[in-house]
Amino acid sequence: MQDLSDKQSLECLDFSQPKGLEEQPRRSPEVPRRLQDTGLNRQFLLDSILKFLYISALQTVSEISNQVKLSSRIIESLLEILKKQALVEIIGAADNNPLIFQYVLTSKGKQRAIEALKLSEYVGPVPVPLAAYQAQIGKQLVSHERIKPDRLLQTFSHLVLPETIFRQLGPGINSAKAILLYGQSGNGKSSIAEGLGQVFQQTIYIPYCIEVDGHIIKIFDPAMHEEVSSEPGSESSDGREITGRSFKCDPRWVRCRRPVVITAGELTLRMLDLDFDPVSKYYEAPLQVKATGGVFIIDDFGRQQIRPLDLMNRWILPLEKRVDYLTLHTGKKFQVPFDSVVIFSTNIPPETLMDAAALRRVPYKLQIDPPSAAEFETIFRRVCEFYGLEFSKDVVSYLLDDFYDKNSVPLAAFHPKFIVEHVIAACKYEGVLPHISHNLLQEALQNLVVSKPTEPGGPACNRQDQSAAVAHL
Repeated sequence: MQDLSDKQSLECLDFSQPKGLEEQPRRSPEVPRRLQDTGLNRQFLLDSILKFLYISALQTVSEISNQVKLSSRIIESLLEILKKQALVEIIGAADNNPLIFQYVLTSKGKQRAIEALKLSEYVGPVPVPLAAYQAQIGKQLVSHERIKPDRLLQTFSHLVLPETIFRQLGPGINSAKAILLYGQSGNGKSSIAEGLGQVFQQTIYIPYCIEVDGHIIKIFDPAMHEEVSSEPGSESSDGREITGRSFKCDPRWVRCRRPVVITAGELTLRMLDLDFDPVSKYYEAPLQVKATGGVFIIDDFGRQQIRPLDLMNRWILPLEKRVDYLTLHTGKKFQVPFDSVVIFSTNIPPETLMDAAALRRVPYKLQIDPPSAAEFETIFRRVCEFYGLEFSKDVVSYLLDDFYDKNSVPLAAFHPKFIVEHVIAACKYEGVLPHISHNLLQEALQNLVVSKPTEPGGPACNRQDQSAAVAHL
């Protein structure tokens, strides 16, 4: 068999990327120059303008343009059509500027606007077509961004983690496939999951909403999407203005960091489907769609209001094929990209949550263990430095050599912060400078030990033993 060159070998193993791949997410959606470039039905756009003029006091081309996120050139062409249909009229110049006209609805226009509002009360940036959304997501897939070791180390520099964790996290995040973090509670699973969401540096484009079969689905969510300002003064492809400055990206899209969507025990199957408002008659996109291009974290997996098996059955196809299917209230089904790194975080044994078929679709499984003695000391030292407390190695020695064994309390990474915060709260209550004393440490540790209620006539809980153990420090 003939040997392949190094480059060919990499391509066969899918280790190399097509030329220019890492730059693809930075390619912004092209600005529509003409009405037909919007990809939307003309009547749909006309109704959008009528609804705006009916509900708001917007009257000039630039004001309408700024709200519906279309260029002034397209707005002018739409207003011209509405004028010919006697649905709008010009009432004069704005701000005594003879070049800027003010538009209002005619009586006939108001009636048409009311009819349009009965079909959908959505008033906002006009949507992008489903096909345009699918195409743009394909250009900015989360797998297109390669995370290097130094970036991973930098992102998690605030955590104390063993090298083996990074050896597993790196390939997992670069594969863009599902990751399972499991292990005892309080050892950093949630912090690691959230950190993976911050490791990405590329920006992507998220539409305000998309249009499917005449229906509007809102996607951009300020609570989940962090907008990144575009470079000021950049030239647009058509040279027009929308908010007083030129632009080069289709303003129906928002430039954002890759999103991080977190859900926990409140997650239900319904939250993974389109949310239709029967009054306003438009949809809110489900969580996994809002997480497209980023990270979707399911924290406390297994404690949701739905069975873990039901959730995994819902996602078997999306996790494997990277597509999802949504259904409108009309019964129409359509396909959307399923492009996010799904991270399951749980302190429940995985084999009790997933069957073999589900586990197979989560290729990266990381057990997050309690810290070693050296790691625990490092964590305690960092916490003390952060809160401005003097670090005492004697305290750590007592905890590791005496307290944990005697009280059958498992070691956990969150304990140093837990202890220090209890000490600081006690100092604040007493009105003294924060410090770790023997008594304050004892009081903090009592919150780590939950004793079982004593049986009537049984032996009383003896706190003196623990007090004596702390007092010897």
